Amino acid sequence: MLGASVLWGSALWVCVSWGQAAWAEVFPGADETTPARSQYFSWINNTNEGPTEAQTLVNLEFFAWLQAEYGMQLDIYAFDAGTIDGKRWYGSTDSDRFRGQFPNGFGPIYQRAKGLRTRLGVWGGPDGFGTTPEEERRRADMMVELCGTYDFALFKFDSVAGQLRDSKQRAFADMMVRCREKSPDLILLNHRLNLGPVGTPHSTTFLLGGQETYIDVHLRNRQTAPHHRAGALARTPPEGLTRLTEDHGVCLSSALDSWDDELILQAFNRALILSPQIYGNPWLLRDDEYPKLARIFNLARRYRDILVTGMALPGDRYGPSAISRGDGSTRLITLRNLSWEPVTYRLRLDGEIGLGPVTSDGAFEVRRLHPKERILGDFSHGQTVPVEVAPFRSSLIRVTTRRDFGLEGVAYEVVRDVPDRPMEIQLIGRPGTTAEVRLRNAPDGVRATLDGEPVLELASGGPATVDFGGEAWREAPRRFLGRMVPTDVPDDAEALYEATVFSADNNALEVRSLHRSGPTRIPEVRAARDAYFDQQLFKDRGLWDRNLFDGDPATAFFRMGRWTYNWNPHPNPAILGGAFRLDLGAVQPVDTIYLESRDEESIRPLKTGEGIVGQVSADLSTWHEVRFKAAPSMEIPMPSPGMPVRYLRIAEAPAWLSEVGARHGGRELDRTGWRASNLFAPFAPMGFVHAWSLSTSLGEIAPDAYLSVAVPGEYAAEAVYAALRVDGERVGAPDRAPSYTANTWELQVDPADGNYTYYIPLERDWAGKSLDIVLLGTEQASKVEPEVWLSRGPSPAATRHLMLTFEEDGPADPGARGR
Repeated sequence: MLGASVLWGSALWVCVSWGQAAWAEVFPGADETTPARSQYFSWINNTNEGPTEAQTLVNLEFFAWLQAEYGMQLDIYAFDAGTIDGKRWYGSTDSDRFRGQFPNGFGPIYQRAKGLRTRLGVWGGPDGFGTTPEEERRRADMMVELCGTYDFALFKFDSVAGQLRDSKQRAFADMMVRCREKSPDLILLNHRLNLGPVGTPHSTTFLLGGQETYIDVHLRNRQTAPHHRAGALARTPPEGLTRLTEDHGVCLSSALDSWDDELILQAFNRALILSPQIYGNPWLLRDDEYPKLARIFNLARRYRDILVTGMALPGDRYGPSAISRGDGSTRLITLRNLSWEPVTYRLRLDGEIGLGPVTSDGAFEVRRLHPKERILGDFSHGQTVPVEVAPFRSSLIRVTTRRDFGLEGVAYEVVRDVPDRPMEIQLIGRPGTTAEVRLRNAPDGVRATLDGEPVLELASGGPATVDFGGEAWREAPRRFLGRMVPTDVPDDAEALYEATVFSADNNALEVRSLHRSGPTRIPEVRAARDAYFDQQLFKDRGLWDRNLFDGDPATAFFRMGRWTYNWNPHPNPAILGGAFRLDLGAVQPVDTIYLESRDEESIRPLKTGEGIVGQVSADLSTWHEVRFKAAPSMEIPMPSPGMPVRYLRIAEAPAWLSEVGARHGGRELDRTGWRASNLFAPFAPMGFVHAWSLSTSLGEIAPDAYLSVAVPGEYAAEAVYAALRVDGERVGAPDRAPSYTANTWELQVDPADGNYTYYIPLERDWAGKSLDIVLLGTEQASKVEPEVWLSRGPSPAATRHLMLTFEEDGPADPGARGR
């Protein structure tokens, strides 16, 4: 019979009757006042098949580079599924399977992590105790060894491996007691488990909302937005601001834009026991984004002792789920804006945000730490400070009586702040503007260079004029362009639809992230990317169209379906059966196109010997029929030899293709830049019967600008598609939130039934040209009211590079000078 449980100080006292009544004190590794620990875990770097020693060591070198280059400290590196346990099974470090993946055990990984001051963690299940006393002892001994020999800091127990049997609750509790004798601060994450009255007190956390955060797979937008992470930014803190929960962290694998806004809320708003917490493939970020990643980790570490205390702020004054954390003299305030227009909040510098009474004038410095750091000024107790938050972004504001180093008069990002090296800062402005920059609270003997040239004014304490160059913007780079109006379905509707689906792809979400971020110049980043994409399972699953053009018949491009996990099934991702599309990258003369597969099973739904009808085009407008016979090796002759061709489409996509190529004049065509897709529907079955349009012209186009075609409301999956004409030339929308359907590495893209936003990048030389935005809709979308916004990515439009050298020795910890 279950008795009572009460929170007693920092320990949980539990009264149970299990064989005999007893009181036992359980400290579950942390309490509400325990400072946060930063963590990475490897889910979707590997899936349920598990990680390997080699890949893990490569990943650790990535974090070693972040530590050496930017001072970023990772507290916990956690192996995820398949390391010891797996889906619906329990394993052992003595098994052949484990030794195959970790031929040297955990030893080499433990030693490398220890050198980085990083501890290990592992995913698993709560049971595995077998049916005999000997099996129960072996399981417990193995888990205790992880803590005693390898100093593990975290166990993540998940229902995917299985639930804990009632009869094994006592064995589980005894095991956890022994483990914490070795690692008293061991964190136990409870992912959807019923551990019973005996096991539950040993758990540190529960999974917030039971929700994982893989963008557009587990977590997607529920409203239109200029990026994919509005749904992530809308997550609310746990009830009572409890910190002993886990929000699954920030997924750095798919749809990467605005990841930093999400991480700010994870680390400073919810500020849970594990924060900052990331997972997936952070090596897919752009090279210029790693300083920001490290800066967020470093700031969270600097303030972690006071982040444990938080208070909710009035929603009518500070917006949704605003939180202030800190003490009476320093507060860290997180704000967010989930609308298309900027919002200004007014911070009152008194007890409303948790500040204590201060009598001196100018007592509080108010500084924005994200996005783009900036000193907003000095203010007295009780004053009100306006703070603008950009659309669909988060903001971190520090209010403090402290006087530490900073820059006045300009927005900036700290690129590097590590001991014994110059401090590097990126100054940020708009083209055609100047800023009067001054160092605040700088130590004596500072030397400054701007883009490599000495700046004596800064060193002497005076202001320096910084010119950002370029032509000043005449119009706001982010603004509402107008509502789209209903119109007849245009004559070129098919060409517009094809422009969008040919510009998009069905590759794995991680491949899309790789294309988004571009090549890297950093060896550790390149090695981690290679370790991920070159793992055999990624190749075997056929998730990347480049496999069709690599000259290797052992690699292939599959039509997704077979890799969907049964525990979270989704419909087949192919839209209306899917179609195969091939883009040769440019118009070129073609005699034949060939498709290579393995056998008749691989080309289904095609059947060997049947006649197949496809179409080719040079411009997506005029299509020519091609006929050929289905076979594992298919030759598609053009209507005439040397015909100019760029595009091929076949209404039924083969399930499995290994190579695709073309020939002209007896030679193979170069396949550089070729692309293919296999999940988008043919045009005719889409059944578009509605259309909306908006015509406009932009006098100027800022760098990184794009159109957001927002279609709010609920309608049906894939019921609308957007495209653009530029002086009559058709341009597709290569990205959409929620994401286009994909051949995914883990679970399928979550099929959304509305609130789509299509993104169309703008070229600078389109300024002054006629832009006709068109939306096509099926019958289910008859009542939508689409609108168009001019958007711009977060990258700075104009920057200068400031380097500061200090005479003093570097501090023991990055940021110890308060920078």
